[in-house]
Amino acid sequence: MSQVRLSVLDQSPIISGHDAAHAIAETLALAKRAEELGYYRYWLAEHHAIAALADPCPELLLARLGAETKEMRIGTGGVLLPYYSAFRMAEAFRMLEALYPGRIDLGIGRAPGGDARTAHAVSGGGFPDASKFPEQIWQLCGHLDNTLPADHPFKSVRVQPEVKTTPEVWVLGSSEYSGALAAQLGLPYAFAHFINASGGDAMARAYREAFRKGREGKPRVIVCTFLICAKTDAEAERLAAPIDLRRVHMALNIDSPIPTDAEAAAHKHSEEERRYFMGQRARAIIGSPSTCKARLEEMAARYQADEMMVLTITGSYATRLRSYELLAAAFQ
Repeated sequence: MSQVRLSVLDQSPIISGHDAAHAIAETLALAKRAEELGYYRYWLAEHHAIAALADPCPELLLARLGAETKEMRIGTGGVLLPYYSAFRMAEAFRMLEALYPGRIDLGIGRAPGGDARTAHAVSGGGFPDASKFPEQIWQLCGHLDNTLPADHPFKSVRVQPEVKTTPEVWVLGSSEYSGALAAQLGLPYAFAHFINASGGDAMARAYREAFRKGREGKPRVIVCTFLICAKTDAEAERLAAPIDLRRVHMALNIDSPIPTDAEAAAHKHSEEERRYFMGQRARAIIGSPSTCKARLEEMAARYQADEMMVLTITGSYATRLRSYELLAAAFQ
């Protein structure tokens, strides 16, 4: 591929007419193909109690993903750390490093990844306390690297398995807070343009300017955008219809799988619905290979990104795969 390094974020979408087991099998198949196509890393997202998304525990699926791939970096985008013990996550990712040394990324976020009731259930009855997120990240890195201070109560606790390599740790986010935290802790930063298309380039610059050497010696930025690539701009626009309808469903709290192309074509949008989903298009790149390449390169330059990560969901698994193939070919 060209100078813009490309990677993949996969939310394991459940398309209407398919079940979660099929969605997970498609994730594994897509990861294998992404490695063949030259994508640099492949991240799995964590979501809970959402009918359209199949993966509530990316660290488990990651163990299988490593066996399906050979050299590509694999990781989470991300684990929702406020739900969990920093020590427990350190052990889980030490185990993944033991299985796939030098290939594991631990991307961590603080969003609940579902509704409030589900958040209470996942965290064992209490709502996850994101106020402790900075301390959790610091402690997690301390466990992974054996760098907790001598007077820390967990300093003498053995973190297993004891292996020579450690995962890359990335702070994920879509706000000034996440960028500032990554800079303060000296960690690389992954910005979710697909969630927030406003002001991300300024947040990335602020992160670089405020960066303090820590676990990383210099700042690094990944920008993740939603993207649909097809042979022509018109075809890509047609393939975007299921996601437009999906965004309307989300706004109306309709919990359903990803619509198929046929379901999207049959839906007659009101003017209000059309205005809504068109207002969300700033979070996405939709077009032909040349259109997608030009817009990705422009976004990479604007963010001064070290890497561009792409999230693609369409109304069929075949067109999702084809989108990644066409994009990779455009960057060869």
